Amino acid sequence: MGEDVRAALDLVIFDCDGVLVDSEPISLRCLTDGLNRIGVPIDVDTVRVRFAGTSMPSIMDHLARDYGIVAPEGFVAAVKAETLRAFDEGLQAMPGVAEFVAALTLPCCVASSSDPVRLRHSLGLTGLLHLFEGRIYSATMVSRGKPAPDLFLYAAHAMGTASERCLVIEDSVPGVTAARAAGMRVAGFTGGGHWTHDRSGADLTGAGAGQVFGDFHTLAGVVARA
Repeated sequence: MGEDVRAALDLVIFDCDGVLVDSEPISLRCLTDGLNRIGVPIDVDTVRVRFAGTSMPSIMDHLARDYGIVAPEGFVAAVKAETLRAFDEGLQAMPGVAEFVAALTLPCCVASSSDPVRLRHSLGLTGLLHLFEGRIYSATMVSRGKPAPDLFLYAAHAMGTASERCLVIEDSVPGVTAARAAGMRVAGFTGGGHWTHDRSGADLTGAGAGQVFGDFHTLAGVVARA
């Protein structure tokens, strides 16, 4: 893929939901329940395909455009509150992620479609917050969320790193698309509970992920190959 792939890595950028924390089965269920309540005829598998890795404003735009449904006032806040309550009852860090990040010799950060409150809540619950304190970037900080490259470009700039020297760890097609549009290398992660449909990660590879892995105990080798 050219000279940029051979450039040294200076930064690893982690998505949060579905990568650092196994939140997607919980959040997709809560979102599906909320959408059903306002009359959107959709199931959790369709929600996963269409909305995993995207921000709530993008999801609301999608509803208005493709379903002709405008969510009532307070809908987003209600779904967010329900999701956080569900996190309190069962959110877990991905196996091996804390050990990997603690041992990582490269600088790292988080760049997520979630809002800052949810990010800190999720990382705090799972004991990961101290590993990323001061290096957590949300889609609320940019004008366009994933699949636009804005968030990853923002994170790289904040960390003082050129795009071609970044490796992004992502679990969603919008996230992979955004990272590639930012000129970054991407490794797709399929170890989350929402990836039971395709552990090979064919969708992620098709979107531009250079490698796919399903276990954080193998990520050191992925980073080395990147």
